[in-house]
Amino acid sequence: MTMMDDFDFDDLEMEGDEATPPEESSNRTFLLVAGVLGAFLILSLVLMAVYAMVIVPRRRTAESTQIAQINAQNTQVALAANMTAEAQSWTATPTATQTPLPVTATSSPTPVMAITDTPAAGLAQSREDHLTATMAALFTQQASNLMTVTPAATQLPSTGFADDVGIPGMLSLAAALVLVIIFARRLRTAQ
Repeated sequence: MTMMDDFDFDDLEMEGDEATPPEESSNRTFLLVAGVLGAFLILSLVLMAVYAMVIVPRRRTAESTQIAQINAQNTQVALAANMTAEAQSWTATPTATQTPLPVTATSSPTPVMAITDTPAAGLAQSREDHLTATMAALFTQQASNLMTVTPAATQLPSTGFADDVGIPGMLSLAAALVLVIIFARRLRTAQ
């Protein structure tokens, strides 16, 4: 008899079969992780579709409305400036005209003094006309200054990842990643 007869191979095979873990438990964990990742992927696709179909059109509509309002305001300012320029180009029409009095002798019981042109009265009227014209020009200039719109920044520039995705998108992505970390740790400790 040889040494081979002393060696029992049946006992070794049984010990080896008992040492390997059952296949079902590792497959179940793998399928669970694959299912969670698949659900996360499907949820991400649904959220991207909602973003593309709901949020983007609303932003475009809001931007179009804002552009239309700005154009209407610019048109109104241009119209006011044209009206002001047209008002400034008009010449003043004299309001008082001097007509000669008819020279006829009439007798009256009261003595009438003859009307004479005094230089003081003419200067006062001329001065009033100049003051009126100056005030009208100043009021027109003030009105045009009030209608002029000074541009002011109303928004920050829209560049970068946070502007494309937005704060809610970034927060939901961070929450999803934290859930993945927690779930992975629980799976590790469950084994």
